[in-house]
Amino acid sequence: MTMNTTGESPDSYAHPDPPTMALRKIPAQPPEAGRTGDPAQAGHPGAVPQPGIPAQPGTPPQAPATVPAQRQGEAPAAPAASVGRSGLIMALGTLSSRALGFVRSAMIVAALGAAGLGDSFNVANSLPNVVYMMLMGGVLASVFVPELVHAAQTHKDGGVAYTDRLLTLCGTILVVLTVGAWLLAPWIVDLYSNFDGAQRDLTIAFARYCLPQILFYGVFTLLGQVLNSRDRFGAMMWTPVLNNVVAIAVFGLYIVVGNGADKAEQMTSGQTMLLGLGSTLGIVVQAVGLLPSLRSSGFRFRPRFDWRGAGLTKPIRAASWALLLVVVTQLSFAVISRLSTGAGVRAAKEGLEMGLGNFAYTNAYQLFVVPQGVITISLVTALLPGMSRAATRGELTKIGSDLAGMLRSSAAMIVTATVLFVALAPQIADIAYGHGKVTAADSWVIAQALIAFAIGLPAFCAQYALSRGFYAMGDAKTPFWLTVVSTSVNSGLSAMAYWLLGPRWIIIGMAGAQSIACLVGVGLTGWALGRRLRKPVPAAAVTAPAAPDATMVLGLRRGGKPRSGLDGGSVIALHLAVTAACLPGAAAAVWLAGRITDATGGGMLSSVVGLAAGSLAVLVSLFVLARPLGAGSAVAPFARKLRIPYPEPAAANGNGKHRR
Repeated sequence: MTMNTTGESPDSYAHPDPPTMALRKIPAQPPEAGRTGDPAQAGHPGAVPQPGIPAQPGTPPQAPATVPAQRQGEAPAAPAASVGRSGLIMALGTLSSRALGFVRSAMIVAALGAAGLGDSFNVANSLPNVVYMMLMGGVLASVFVPELVHAAQTHKDGGVAYTDRLLTLCGTILVVLTVGAWLLAPWIVDLYSNFDGAQRDLTIAFARYCLPQILFYGVFTLLGQVLNSRDRFGAMMWTPVLNNVVAIAVFGLYIVVGNGADKAEQMTSGQTMLLGLGSTLGIVVQAVGLLPSLRSSGFRFRPRFDWRGAGLTKPIRAASWALLLVVVTQLSFAVISRLSTGAGVRAAKEGLEMGLGNFAYTNAYQLFVVPQGVITISLVTALLPGMSRAATRGELTKIGSDLAGMLRSSAAMIVTATVLFVALAPQIADIAYGHGKVTAADSWVIAQALIAFAIGLPAFCAQYALSRGFYAMGDAKTPFWLTVVSTSVNSGLSAMAYWLLGPRWIIIGMAGAQSIACLVGVGLTGWALGRRLRKPVPAAAVTAPAAPDATMVLGLRRGGKPRSGLDGGSVIALHLAVTAACLPGAAAAVWLAGRITDATGGGMLSSVVGLAAGSLAVLVSLFVLARPLGAGSAVAPFARKLRIPYPEPAAANGNGKHRR
């Protein structure tokens, strides 16, 4: 997946999570500093964040708790917005961009198909993200906002000169990186694909037009982080919508004026230029779209090359573990990309007329990550400030209890999404991609890959959340080694699928490998985080953490409150209970969708009606059975979001069990 198809961070296709925490020690803060509520409540902490606490990639960082007097050249401090409101802005921007991203993907499918041409364009248009994130994106994501906030609070000029120097340095690196990647386009294409002949030439031509996106991805990230450091969150979340609008228009124009090519040999230079430059134009518009917000924030950029002695080496050096993590994830992406493109080549040689390559894998993955991007990232972003303050005070158990509460509160949404993916994958794939040159066989491959991906969705989301516990403690080294393990499992099992399975099943097997890697990753991450949270801390540094909401606890906690606070057994039991509540509805959904298809003869309308009827069946099953199965506490917040009346679960009694 790429940023320009979904509006998310450029590294989103890399399956392990990217770094989000600054790698310098968080300054100590008094427990009450800046608080306006209880930060322990997942998804609705009322705390004003502290300096040095960064945000998730592609999501707004939080405002510092202590705002200094306005300094020369510094924009007036914005009032601290509630975390809930910022989360809503993030979610709405993400949903809008993803919705248009699927329209854009449908246009690409309609224009190029799901096999040779589609694979060539997908690989070429992914390369700018890959190169950018491999060599620079991780550094920016992990250190930029914290350093800007720190400079704004400690420098006499409010960090104006420091910001200009950092922007100039990063901009210079981006220009050099873009030119070098453009010159090395043939070698980069060979690294990430198994193409030869006309298809390789076409992919290189696409790459020449797309690789300049590296510069504009970087500019977008740099300017967006400047805005985030000034509490301007909306623009960076919404300008990807402009990118998708441009891309939709470009591919629509191609369909109208030049949609005659079915093979690489038939693509003209003009058609290649239209699609390649049009895609790059979308990224340019996305970056330029930040300028009005920058101007209104009071930011004025002046290039400064006096880098020596300006303190710029410290943040770059601090990001070494973050950069290593990005390198590992992108190397894993290279393996996955080569295997998936190779699967398409093998299928074509055996005469299989269906999309069995990179296109199917990428687009199934794009559907799979939607719940994580919309639900998990927003909730975890809201928790990070409180967890980071708890780490500073030595309240490690509170980090675990906050994460456990977040996993409980999101369980109904994540599990429901998983069940819908598994039960209604054919309808979902047909609605998202069944357009233009995509055949029923192409949609079948995407649907089966989506099912294989979806099995690991709860583990995928939980691993992302649990890894934030390490970043809250300023530890990026442990997530790096956990990422090495999970990416190795994914790459190794994907290679086994490539060599052991027939071409028809390779992509589906690779998607299953991702799910197995997620299960291994969440198990190791939970074990490692639990050990870390149970480490003793000086008694003087610890204050009693806020108790989690009793109504969110399932079953009896043996031996009292767990020292780590993660309460893994209870969280797993809750997810299993929610799954059990959804299963009868899932069976009904499969039956209903099948009957609707038989009655209507298939087609887009049939898929839409089948998806609607099946989703309703799953939701009814969930809401009816959740309370008897002890999962009402997780379903109640989900019902409120859907504006569905749902009785609050009974408060827990003394031994931790619900009174029904």
